[in-house]
Amino acid sequence: MTKFTVNGNPVEFLMQPDTPLLWALRDAAGLTGTKYGCGAGLCGACTVHVDGKATRSCQVTIAELEGTFITTIEGLSDNRDHPLQQAWIAAQVPQCGYCQSGMIMAAAALLKDKPNPSDDDINTTITNLCRCGTYPRIRRAIHMAASGRADAGIPGPEVDAGEAAARAPSLKG
Repeated sequence: MTKFTVNGNPVEFLMQPDTPLLWALRDAAGLTGTKYGCGAGLCGACTVHVDGKATRSCQVTIAELEGTFITTIEGLSDNRDHPLQQAWIAAQVPQCGYCQSGMIMAAAALLKDKPNPSDDDINTTITNLCRCGTYPRIRRAIHMAASGRADAGIPGPEVDAGEAAARAPSLKG
């Protein structure tokens, strides 16, 4: 049995100790925001925070994480109100969206360590892959979140998701 904390909640996994964290989160905990991409730690779709550090969850086993604190995209904020999530919307980052949770988690760890990152900091630290190639928008969103300009005109969490697109400034007719 492996014990650690996920998104503020203590958990015990009755799984093989060599189970990758990715599969414990997705299969046992039902936290499917963390995505399987390559399984080799290269793409970053599975990025979560382990004790505040961006970590590729496909590359660490649950046995290695005994006593740690894990944060997934679901634990980053309750209502899409984290500055990076707001900036992602404002900068219209997602296309297919598959890499986005890992990308946001990597960016959140970067901003924690470097609240005002340069383009070089972003390029060096965010090694996640985006198959849609939205890297300029990702960089813009990170700078927006860092400068506090992320939420201008973006519908807040109190807005019904079905109406949110109609209220976003860039989508108004």
